[in-house]
Amino acid sequence: MAKYVYFFGGGRADGGKDQKMLLGGKGAGLAEMTNIGIPVPPGFTISTEVCRYYYKNQEYPEGLNDEVETAIEKLEVIMGKEFGSTENPLLVSVRSGAPISMPGMMDTILNLGLNNETIRGLIKEMGDERAPYDAYRRFIQMFGSVVLKIKFKKFEEILQKKKDKNGVRYDTELSADDLKELIREYKNLVHKENREIPEDPREQLWMAVNVVFNSWNNKRAIEYRRLHKISDDLGTGVNVQAMVFGNVGPSSGTGVAFTRNPSTGEHKLYGEYLINAQGEDVVAGIRTPTPISELHYQMPEIYDEFSKIAKKLEEHYRDIQDIEFTIENKKLYILQTRSGKRTPTASVKVAFDMVQEGLITKDEALISVDPEKIKVLLHPQIDPNIKIKEDAKGLPASPGVAVGKIVFTPDDAVEFANKGEKVILVRDETSPDDIHGMAVSSGILTARGGMTSHAAVVARGMGKPCVCGCDAIKPDEEKKELLIGEKRLTENDTITIDGTTGNVYLASVPFITPKISKELELLLSWADEKRSLGVRANADDPESAKKAREFGAEGIGLCRTEHMFFGENRLPIMQEMIMADDEDKRKEALNKLLPFQRDDFIGIFKEMDNLPVTIRLLDPPLHEFLPRKEDLLIELTRLKTEGKNEKRQNEIERILHKLTILSEANPMLGHRGCRLGIVFPEISEMQTRAILEAACILAKEGRKPVPEIMVPLVGIAQEFDNQKKIIDETAKKVFSEQGIRVEYKVGTMIEVPRASLTANKIAENAEFFSFGTNDLTQTAFGFSRDDAERKFIPKYLADRLLKENPFEVLDQEGVGELVRMGVERGRKTRPDLKIGICGEHGGEPSSIKFCHDAGLDYVSCSPYRVPIARLASAQAVIKIKKETAE
Repeated sequence: MAKYVYFFGGGRADGGKDQKMLLGGKGAGLAEMTNIGIPVPPGFTISTEVCRYYYKNQEYPEGLNDEVETAIEKLEVIMGKEFGSTENPLLVSVRSGAPISMPGMMDTILNLGLNNETIRGLIKEMGDERAPYDAYRRFIQMFGSVVLKIKFKKFEEILQKKKDKNGVRYDTELSADDLKELIREYKNLVHKENREIPEDPREQLWMAVNVVFNSWNNKRAIEYRRLHKISDDLGTGVNVQAMVFGNVGPSSGTGVAFTRNPSTGEHKLYGEYLINAQGEDVVAGIRTPTPISELHYQMPEIYDEFSKIAKKLEEHYRDIQDIEFTIENKKLYILQTRSGKRTPTASVKVAFDMVQEGLITKDEALISVDPEKIKVLLHPQIDPNIKIKEDAKGLPASPGVAVGKIVFTPDDAVEFANKGEKVILVRDETSPDDIHGMAVSSGILTARGGMTSHAAVVARGMGKPCVCGCDAIKPDEEKKELLIGEKRLTENDTITIDGTTGNVYLASVPFITPKISKELELLLSWADEKRSLGVRANADDPESAKKAREFGAEGIGLCRTEHMFFGENRLPIMQEMIMADDEDKRKEALNKLLPFQRDDFIGIFKEMDNLPVTIRLLDPPLHEFLPRKEDLLIELTRLKTEGKNEKRQNEIERILHKLTILSEANPMLGHRGCRLGIVFPEISEMQTRAILEAACILAKEGRKPVPEIMVPLVGIAQEFDNQKKIIDETAKKVFSEQGIRVEYKVGTMIEVPRASLTANKIAENAEFFSFGTNDLTQTAFGFSRDDAERKFIPKYLADRLLKENPFEVLDQEGVGELVRMGVERGRKTRPDLKIGICGEHGGEPSSIKFCHDAGLDYVSCSPYRVPIARLASAQAVIKIKKETAE
């Protein structure tokens, strides 16, 4: 018979840490902690299997109710209390727990089991009225908003009015009589909303279980899973646990702590707590909490016990732990442990330090760091040489610098971001409902909340700068204004936040690019020892090449020569070449461009001395180098209206005529790439000459340039052969003129399906392949990238027609199959064929693993993604080794 309910308590549990997929992360953690002797309030977990069954059949499996009743009976025995008793009531919390941590995304209910009768038993048990009534009003508020779907804000407004009437700031300052009155007002609200909280605790329990399972598919949970690439099919567990109370006076409290600093990685307890508080108070930002270090002075025995437990849990799980705890009358309980969300800085430092401490291996350290997150370590920080005083200061919740326009709601953040604006989301405090706005914001700023508030935890998980608890700011969502002292700002104003220091500036502040830390350097050196895939960079100028080499690139996998033609001194000459009526005039213009190109290649070859530089010949259609037709028509109309500059009018009309000749129905599949070099061979000749003259000049100086000339958009072997002949003949002339020979390779970019299908023929003369997966994705799907991403890919993603944007994550099923085919067929003809990838996928971790599996020699990506690719390449080796062992 299937088992659906797993009990934990009394020193033993039905499950353990290896059952996350069955029990959820929280349930597995509670079971494991129980098994290793951690003080955990007893309870039981309803498995994720029930969630999946529930969604599939719209009902619960047979026998679930009996298993839950058996578990409740066990809980009653251990606690010495009875569920629904008016003398000695057992109260429980009901919390979600997915296999992969989704902090704050799903629903929680505390103090379940309270009603008009059981409250008397709780008062009798506690010997005081205030704490029981506080628990009851919290239950009504949670059950009313979470289960009955009454707006949480309505309860908050009643609470705020009560505090204002009594002249108090915090909930803890309300008396028992105040709370009794508050409960009556809460019940009136529930009645006005035509809702009812059942008196029967078992009915309350099943309604709560229903709502937790339903919360798996609430809007914010779906959005979180989409952002973090978590499967919708996992389901959530439900954890029912005996309540312990942190709100029974000055010797009680609740808190959240990390075994190491989740912002910096420092090996020191980090966290916060609130005295006389319960449940979500710390993360909700209702009061500004106290640093965990103060607990050492307030309750030294509890602090010492907690420190030992934290150390035990970190050593047991061999990872930084995020621990929730409650103190009830100086007795410590651990409510949850999970792998701690951390900043990229902390992630690298923790991984490095744990290897030094002998806690984990180098392989485990490499796997523990998310390659995508380390890009934050490579991006700008505020320039320390700039002398500027902050306008406000909050808590440094998530490091990094963000500059952007102020927005006050998550929906506005999405709207502005869709227009290409960089925004800072400014809130009193964030909630899980803000997740979509946080995802598109450059940074987050809140007036309330601590270092473990929702804003802080989510921002760190996303790798976004965040400043919390900045009480100097007063955001007004309705007026869309931000007050800081006497200053008033609106949505059109730009601010800067520094999540490393907590500083807020009411202006755009200059920043600098940071240096790689010694921990990251060593971590990447371990990655280099492990990986077999080469990592190159896409770079079009000496500055980018220099940055790429600093980041560990082993060459250039894509140098786009067309970018060199857009310079201020070069574009007019390029346009002169395009406007030329015959070959002689074209060659005359190309001869003017030759020195510019040659100097560019000299600079790049110098930076990449003794490393390969793959240079793509001219690729885009020629019309892209001419002015836009619309702009020309506007200028021509103005000149004609004013009757001025007839010479310029004639020039514009010539350009318009040329644009008409060059115009194409589908330029992406038109006269571009190798087709340009075939129709205008003088272009390929000039570019080859510039490349090889630069190489010869440096070779004479004793340097070692390694040029690789790449022919773009080949779909027919004869196209490649045509261009290779031009390149080889030009090379002979250059070497003869220079009196020196430089080794070079000629290869092609595989970016149309036919090239993959006929790779065996192309490889007869091509010495290397480089998969241009941007265009290969366009041609394989039949998508125009710009149109697709603007018009229908968002809908495809929302409706799950596509799991990922194929222009961001390589489509392994379709485009990937073309890559595999090209590799297999190319190497069948030429076993030593060198093969790489130079599309944007070359820096995306899951695509990098595919490239490793497919047998590619290297990936190439933007300079700032080189460290990401180095780490992801190492992880591919480690994952395959693990899969093979299993």
